[in-house]
Parts: sequence; structure tokens; C-alpha cells
Amino acid sequence: MAKTRPLRIPDRWREGFAPDYQTTSSTYIGDDEYGHPMFDTKRTELGELLYRFKYKSDKSAVEELAEAAANFARSWNPGAELILGVPPSRSSRPLQPIFVLAEALSERLGIAVKLDCDVRVNDLPELKNVYDYDARIRLLQGAHRVEQAIVEAKKVLLFDDLYRSGATMNAITNGLYEWVRRLRSLRLPLHALGASGDESFYRRFTTANPTEFSDKETPKPHH
Repeated sequence: MAKTRPLRIPDRWREGFAPDYQTTSSTYIGDDEYGHPMFDTKRTELGELLYRFKYKSDKSAVEELAEAAANFARSWNPGAELILGVPPSRSSRPLQPIFVLAEALSERLGIAVKLDCDVRVNDLPELKNVYDYDARIRLLQGAHRVEQAIVEAKKVLLFDDLYRSGATMNAITNGLYEWVRRLRSLRLPLHALGASGDESFYRRFTTANPTEFSDKETPKPHH
């Protein structure tokens, strides 16, 4: 099983974690023949699995990703009654990694999953190309609608495959808090600090007031 090193991510949810970073370093090594920058990127074990599945369509990585996420969730024990998958920005993609992983996590934890509870009502550009956090927030305003009947009075685990700025999950959280009893979040690996501009995003949230969040002990790493 892939190693995990849990990272606490404070934000509007009651508790949030990522089992590990995605990358450990990314070094510029020059431009390709078309003038595009190239990088020598080092990933964590979990990050490499996610990269293979999400960007190389390698389905053989799903089993180990799901097992690592489920094992982490069991040690965390968020008490969720429902898993919600964050809707993808590229709805045209034939295979949606987040939905595949959310369903696999649901099977392993024995918790119901809903993939269409949060509906994206506005078309959005791919947010991975939007580096400014405030610009992301503006794009996401009014972009999601939560189905009340599905989430009302439930303890919800909000699940995403890759955490970057948290803007999308916060936009969904704003709608969910009106209806759910308790909201927690789980994301697969974070980008490493300094990769793709993520250091400023991550620092913005980890410096939040810790008294606003649970003081529950961070789950221990798994090997």
C-alpha cells in the first residue's frame, strides 16, 4: 500500500486532510522544441499513482489509490454518512477520475456516495490554469447548486482527487452548510509547496486561526 503522511487543511469545513503531497520538487530544465517549459518533477508514492491515473489514464493505479484513501479515512474516522464527489471542471472527459475514486472509496468504507448532488450550473474554464485565488473565487460564485433533499441533515465527507487552493471545495461548502449536520473533507495529495504557484495557496489556509477547527489529533502516517 502507498505510504501516506497526513496533512491537516483548515478551512470552512469542520476538519480537512490530504493523505500526502503530490509532488516533492519540480525543477525547470529548459524549453521543448515548441518553446514550452519542461520540468523534472519528483512525486510522492501517492502522487505518482494519482498522476498515472488522472493524467495517463492508467486504471491499474485505482486499486492502490482507493486502498490508501480508505485506510487513511478509517484511521481518521470522520463519522460520515455520505460521500460527495466534487464535480470535475472538464465535464467532457470520458473517464472522470474523481468519480471513479469516490465510488471505490464508497465501496471500501461502506458509505453511500453521490456524484450528482452538487450540480455545476455555470460553465467554467479549467481552474488549473487560473493561478490567482481571488480570480478563482470570482469564477466560482454562483457556479454550484446543492440538491437539498440528498444532503439535508447528513454528516458529509466532501471528496476531491487533488487539492490546490481549496477554492472549488469552499464554493461547494458554502452551499452545503445550509443543509448538512457536519461537513468534513478529504482530498488526495496536495501539490508540493512552490510547485505551480501552490505555496501561496497553501500558506493562505494553514495560517488560519486554529481555534476555528477541531483539535483532534492528526492521523498517523501509514506505511
